[in-house]
Amino acid sequence: MEIRTTRPNPSDREVDWNKNKVLLSKTDTKGTILYANEDFIDVSGYDEFELIGQPHNIIRHPDMPKVIFKFLWDSIKANKNIHAIIKNMSKTGRYYWVITDFKIIADTDGEIAGYFGTRKSVSEEIVVKFIEPIYKKLLHIEEVSGMSAAEEYLIGFLEERNKTYMEYIDHLVATGKDDKEKIKKGFLNGIFEKKNGVKK
Repeated sequence: MEIRTTRPNPSDREVDWNKNKVLLSKTDTKGTILYANEDFIDVSGYDEFELIGQPHNIIRHPDMPKVIFKFLWDSIKANKNIHAIIKNMSKTGRYYWVITDFKIIADTDGEIAGYFGTRKSVSEEIVVKFIEPIYKKLLHIEEVSGMSAAEEYLIGFLEERNKTYMEYIDHLVATGKDDKEKIKKGFLNGIFEKKNGVKK
């Protein structure tokens, strides 16, 4: 029997949780929750019976741009494991940011049978300085011009940094820096050097 849950109203308050915990879940190929560990259940605020058998987007926060999930699904459907920084929403409407690693579960024939998600906390500084601004921009583009426009913007954003989405996330977590200014400076220097080279 399917249990219907009412979507909460988003709160601007964060879930108070132990950020050393690892939140685990397993879904089928359609994203239906088959298993969630105790820490996942605790942070989500739902009872176990409210989660199992429900679509994983039960914890999706409306601040998340759809294009990020498109990137995720495109990767895992292509048999590539991926991780992403995601803002989730608990049953109370409070939010929690995590870096989620999605691994593909294959059957004996090598076909995709489901997905296993491992979630860990992510630095608030990285979220505030880098992730929230780009996600807000993508969300706004989606609202005004649709997901295709947001996807093109995100591709350009990543191309400017010469990184895939996953490489960009890895770089932020490892260094706490975007490196956009360095790239811009190098690019502009190259232009000036070219111009100077052709001057008499």
